[in-house]
Amino acid sequence: MPNNIAPKSIDTELRELMRDVAYGKAQLPEFQRSWTWDDSRIIGILASLSQGYPMGAIMRLTYGNENVRFKYRTIEGVSVVGVVPDYLVLDGQQRLTSMYRATCCKDPVNTTTEKGKRTERYYYLDINKCLDKNEEREEAVFSVPADRKKKTNFDRDVELDLSTRELEYEHEMFPLNIVFDSNESFDWAMGYMTFYEQSSDKMEKYKSFNKDVLETITSYKLPVITLDKETPREAVCKVFENVNTGGVPLTVFELVTASFATYEFDLRKDWETCRDIIRGKNEPLNTDVMDGVDETAFLTAVTLFTTYHANTMTTCKKKDILSLAFDDYKANKDVIIEGYKMARKFLFSQFIFRMRDLPYTSQLIPLAAICAEIGTAIFNQPQTKKTLSQWFWCGIMGEMYGGANETRYANDMEDVVAAIRGKNSSNRTVNAAYFSATRLISLQTRNSAAYKGIMALVYRERCYDFVQGITIDIVKSMDEAPDIHHIFPETYCIKMGYDKNKWNSIINKTPLLPESNRQIGGEAPSVYSKRIMRKAEINEAELRSRVESHLIDYERFISDDFDGYFISRAKSIMKAIEAAMGKKIADKGSEQTIKIYGVSLD
Repeated sequence: MPNNIAPKSIDTELRELMRDVAYGKAQLPEFQRSWTWDDSRIIGILASLSQGYPMGAIMRLTYGNENVRFKYRTIEGVSVVGVVPDYLVLDGQQRLTSMYRATCCKDPVNTTTEKGKRTERYYYLDINKCLDKNEEREEAVFSVPADRKKKTNFDRDVELDLSTRELEYEHEMFPLNIVFDSNESFDWAMGYMTFYEQSSDKMEKYKSFNKDVLETITSYKLPVITLDKETPREAVCKVFENVNTGGVPLTVFELVTASFATYEFDLRKDWETCRDIIRGKNEPLNTDVMDGVDETAFLTAVTLFTTYHANTMTTCKKKDILSLAFDDYKANKDVIIEGYKMARKFLFSQFIFRMRDLPYTSQLIPLAAICAEIGTAIFNQPQTKKTLSQWFWCGIMGEMYGGANETRYANDMEDVVAAIRGKNSSNRTVNAAYFSATRLISLQTRNSAAYKGIMALVYRERCYDFVQGITIDIVKSMDEAPDIHHIFPETYCIKMGYDKNKWNSIINKTPLLPESNRQIGGEAPSVYSKRIMRKAEINEAELRSRVESHLIDYERFISDDFDGYFISRAKSIMKAIEAAMGKKIADKGSEQTIKIYGVSLD
C-alpha cells in the first residue's frame, strides 16, 4: 500500500452533485448500508442548507479500478438503471440522499417519524418565516404528508392544505422539490406574482426570499474529497472506518462481499452455509464450542491457507484478506471447512466442549488452516495429535493470542505443519511460551485464557463430580452444565481469615455440577464431605477417589488443612501444565514464588 493515496478536495456545487446522483454518475458501493434518516433529521439538514451552514465533506472513490471491483447501486429515489458510475460515495450517503429526495424528486420522500413509523413527506419553506430573523429556521421548514394536507384531531381536521399550486401561493409555501429545476422555479414565481396580482409588496418579498434563501441553496458548495481510482481496497476500508458516521464500522467481510458480488456471488449467503457446517449444526453431538467462529475469522483462515500455498509469504493481515482473489476463495473454502471440522474434533479431544470454556477463539484460525493443510489421514495419527496438543497448550498457557495475532497465525502455519511433517521447524509459539508459577495465584476470574485452560486440564484428568460420580464428556457438558466452584468455600474462608488471593485463585476452584455445589454450601470440607457421602450414598473410599480426581490431596482436604492443601494442589496443577506444554515451569523455586506461596513449589 502506498504511504500517500493523495486524495483531492474540491468545493463542488450541490447542484452538480444532485445532477450526478440523478444521472447515476454518483452511486453507492453495495456494502453501504441503507439510507436511514428520519423526518426530523431531514428537516434539520434542509434548514442548515437554506442558511448556507457547513455540513461536512463528501468522500467518494473514482470508479474503474479493476483491482477494486465493488458492486454498486443507485442512491434511493434515482430511477436510472444500467448506468456505470463515475464515483462511489464512501461518506455522505445520508446527507446526499436526504437532500436529493427532498429537493429533486417529484415523489414524496419515504422516511420515518422519530418513533420509527413509516411515512411519506413533502418539504416546503415558509417564505414569511424564512425572512423573519426572529424565527428559528427549522420552524420555517414544513413537512407535510403525501396528500400535502397537514391534519389534526386524528386526521379529521385539515390544518394546512398545500394540495394545489394556488394553495401553495395562498399560504406562501415554496415546494423544495423544485428548487434545482430552474423552469419550475420560474413558473412557480410567476404564478405567485399572478396570484397576488403583481403586488409590489409580494414581489419585493419574493425577491428577498429568492436572494437570501433560494440562491443560498442553489449556489451551495460542499467540499468533496475524491480518492483516485487506483486507491487499494485496504485504504478504502480504512477510510470508511475513519469517516463512517453511522455508528457501525465497516468490516473486512463486507468489503470482500461487495468485491465478490461483481462475480454474481453472494458471499454472505455462502458464509451462512459454511457457518452451519463449521458450528456442527447437523452433527449428532451439537455443541456451541465453534459458535465464536465468525465470517471474518473464516476469511482469515482461507487467506492464511491461500498465502501459504502461494510460495511467497504466509500472511493473513487485513490487506491480504482484502486482496483475496475470488478464484482462490472458491478453490480453498471447502478444504478450510474440513479444517474447522477437524479443529472441532481436536477441541473435544482436549476436553473443551463449550464456547465459554474455550480459551481462545482466535487460535482456531491457525488450527483450522493447519488441519486443512495436513488432511484427515495425517490429522488422525497419534504423533500429529501430540504435536498439535503441545502447540495448542503452549499458546494457551503462554497467553499468546490476546492481541494482534496475524503474524503469529502465519508463524504457526509454517512451524506446526513443518513439525508434523518431520521437517525443520522454528516452533516459535512453543519456544516462546512461558508460564510462571506466580501467574497461577493471580488467576482469579474466568476472563483469562490460562484460567479456562487450567479448567480444561482438570477435565482432562477425568475428574469425577463429587455427588454424581460422573466425568464431564461432550454430552454431559451440554446437558449438565458444570461450572467452576470453590473447594474451600468462600464463606468458610472469610470466616477463617484466609488470604483472598489464595482462596479465590484458580488453585481453590474446580468444575462441579450444581448439586455438588449445593452440598458444599459454606462449610469446611470435613463437614460438607459427610453431607456428600449421604447424598450420593457412597463410602469414604469412593469420596476419596472422586476428590483426588480433581488434583486434590485428600488427607489435607478432609482435615481442613487449607495451607497444606493449597500448596499441594498448586504443585499438582503446575505438573499438569508442564505435561500439556511439554516444558518445565522455570520459576517454581524462585525467590518471588517463595515470597508469594511461602514455600518453594519444586
